[in-house]
Amino acid sequence: MSRERAKRGVLPPPQEPIEKMEKLVNDGNFYEAQQMYKTYSARYAAAQRYPEALDILEAGALIQLNHGQVTCGSELANLFVETLVKGTFAFSEEILGRLRKIYEAFPKIPVPQHLDDDDDMQKLSEALVAAKIRVEGCSSFLRAAIKWSMEFGSGRSGCPELHDMLAEYIYSESPELDMAKVSAHFVRGNNPGKFVDILMNFMGKCYPGEDDLAIARAILMLERDALPLFRILRQKYKSSIDREPLFEELLDEIAEKFYGVQRRSGLQGVFGDFFKMMGGDAAMQL
Repeated sequence: MSRERAKRGVLPPPQEPIEKMEKLVNDGNFYEAQQMYKTYSARYAAAQRYPEALDILEAGALIQLNHGQVTCGSELANLFVETLVKGTFAFSEEILGRLRKIYEAFPKIPVPQHLDDDDDMQKLSEALVAAKIRVEGCSSFLRAAIKWSMEFGSGRSGCPELHDMLAEYIYSESPELDMAKVSAHFVRGNNPGKFVDILMNFMGKCYPGEDDLAIARAILMLERDALPLFRILRQKYKSSIDREPLFEELLDEIAEKFYGVQRRSGLQGVFGDFFKMMGGDAAMQL
């Protein structure tokens, strides 16, 4: 039957190639399986059978990632998002669930600690390289998914849940942590409590004197629709904020300009002219 279909150019049900490729992966033939996942998904997409192409790419990404094949898995994950775009799939909770499932398959492996000898240093070097590959692969996938969500119905900033996923993965897995990136995605997410927990954890690792800077940077990055997080952070770190009167003044100015919160005094503040010069668009970039 399969030969007759091939002669007629008829594509088989997607479960047939999925099972065949799954066996290849389980037998350790990762590269061969990878090429087949790409080939079959491209055939279905060319025939505009996008749902079947998505099924193949999702299955491939999941099994490759579950076998620790991050490069192969992230490539298929990115192709999954590309197919969402080609097929003009609107944002939906069902697709978000599939994206989350792929995200959760990306490995999370702690970097070795308590190194004593050259062998341990070699293991650390290898672990750092592997961590960088994981973060780059997962970040590429989630950035593409966020862009898709922006274009197909999840608002101008993209899906908040996807931003939260990316922020958490960068924070937990990156060998060279960039809190600016972490904060940039958390403020576009919808989990302010998690963001506060991570900020507190990060502050415990800061050099003396850098913790206030971490708080300030996070607050200044907040967008116009992040008033609840703004308030949480301001209350959580009130003791630090109170040490610097000018900082309190700046936060009052931000609350008024960004969120329409009436100032507690009639003073315009020393930062009023500064915000006027920057204008609305520039202020958004803070």
